[in-house]
Amino acid sequence: MQIWRVDLGTGLLQREPVPESWARLGGRGLLARILLDEVPADCEPLGPRNKLIFSPGLLVGQMLSSCDRISIGGKSPMTRGIKESNAGGTTGLKMASLGIRALVIEGRIPEQIAGAGWRVLHLSLEGARLDPAGDLAGLGVTEAAARLLQRYGEEVAISLIGPAGEMRLSAAGIQNLDLDHVPSRIAARGGLGAVMGSKGLKAVVFDPAGGSRPPIADPEAFLEARKKYSRNLLGHPVPAVYRDYGTASLVMLVNAMAAMPTRGFSSGQFEGAEALSGEHMRELMLQRGGESNPTHHCMPGCTIRCSNSYGDPKGKVLVAPMEYETIGLMGSNLGIADLDVVARLNWEANDLGLDSIDLGAALGIAAQAGLMGFGDGGRALDLLGEIRRATPLGLILGHGAAAAGRALGIRRVPAVKGQAIAAYDPRALKGTGVTYATSPQGADHTAGNTLRAQVDHLDPGIQAGLSRTAQINMAGYDTLGACIFSGGGFAVAPEVIPQFLNARYGWQVGTDILQTLGRETLTLEREFNKRAGFTSADDRLPEWMTSEQLPPHNSVFDVAAADLDGVFNW
Repeated sequence: MQIWRVDLGTGLLQREPVPESWARLGGRGLLARILLDEVPADCEPLGPRNKLIFSPGLLVGQMLSSCDRISIGGKSPMTRGIKESNAGGTTGLKMASLGIRALVIEGRIPEQIAGAGWRVLHLSLEGARLDPAGDLAGLGVTEAAARLLQRYGEEVAISLIGPAGEMRLSAAGIQNLDLDHVPSRIAARGGLGAVMGSKGLKAVVFDPAGGSRPPIADPEAFLEARKKYSRNLLGHPVPAVYRDYGTASLVMLVNAMAAMPTRGFSSGQFEGAEALSGEHMRELMLQRGGESNPTHHCMPGCTIRCSNSYGDPKGKVLVAPMEYETIGLMGSNLGIADLDVVARLNWEANDLGLDSIDLGAALGIAAQAGLMGFGDGGRALDLLGEIRRATPLGLILGHGAAAAGRALGIRRVPAVKGQAIAAYDPRALKGTGVTYATSPQGADHTAGNTLRAQVDHLDPGIQAGLSRTAQINMAGYDTLGACIFSGGGFAVAPEVIPQFLNARYGWQVGTDILQTLGRETLTLEREFNKRAGFTSADDRLPEWMTSEQLPPHNSVFDVAAADLDGVFNW
């Protein structure tokens, strides 16, 4: 495995051995190490000193179920701190087959070239080239991906931006192809699509021709670990639920816990939750038939298959997939109880290349400002049209909830470090609230969700410890390239993780390797943010959430400041 480094100013590719200090890191952990080593923490996120980095996790490349995720990172234009955003799809697998431990994209297309059009970075075993992409400028992700596949063939992996990334909007993500070549797997959070746009790249194409799976030091031991992991994963009850109902299975659970974002985070329960539920969504898709599919895998070899293709009443796909976070932020948060409307909003967000979490939260800000009514899906679609037309209001919304709140004079903004809170209200799910507050990534549920802990989620005294454990484990999983749902296979037999790593690389790591990787990753990320000027004052939820009661429990976020400051004291 090598580090591939592309200088966009010259178009030259350098292939380098992996430095010793990077050798036992991948995915999120390697991103943190590279950014800390090479990117000035005080750099302008959309300037030439920032770098855009792609890194498959340590287990990527062997088609282990749920373990082929790609991490994409850089300094965030949204949080102005470190950012890792990951996605499923085929990018990680194809990168691994080319022998890429990390792709480091440096500089930007020279202005005189950028003026003539966008570029596609094409990577293969033969080298790198920058191809003209002027015909893709302004295109949505759907059409752009179709043209790229026609141009480069269907065996490639593609990471691309939509109009939002071209406009350098802070909520812009980077889309990746799923197994059906649909550009639906978005590394959504933190504005990395804007970073890619600032470099003049419309897409990165990974051509795996001539590549192969990464070598395994001990194939027999790896096979034994695979059998144990797969058996545990298939036998775990939680992945089975996701296989039937997807992440939308969380709607009724979170609503029952009174943590469902409702009408601009003004309540924790939504009267229309059942109409948004995974159970109702599955029933609709089975009734509609056609292209509707309630069970779909986003990565090769995944046995969980928690994704879906949501079809309209005639069975024509409206969007793929429909996830809980989008349903929460674009459904209940906007007072919308119609899955078809949420699906249309979801498709527009995907095609624009925008994070549906931050966009949904921004639309909630617009509703508070009187620019739309809660429950008015038609007006919400109109506002997404404003983004596509790059009107002043559209640009404000496309920069996400925090920017919209500042521009529209709204105090009740659900964001931390400039990034919108996901679809779990932290006043009812306080451990996840601690994660929102303290994660170096900003308000990100995937950084350490405590939803499934069997505790009193309203008790402020126990939440910091819950969050600490969850954050460490998730940073470890992100470094492995493992989906959060892979925990069903690892939790029963945690010794499988070191067995995989020792067999794959010939290492001799111990049973605490997941936590070791997690703690190292978080330490690196926090050091980058410290150099960028972050302090403990940044590790707080919005003040209004500490005083405004959340119905129906009338709870506030009341975890002590000392507990928040002690999360990373291990």
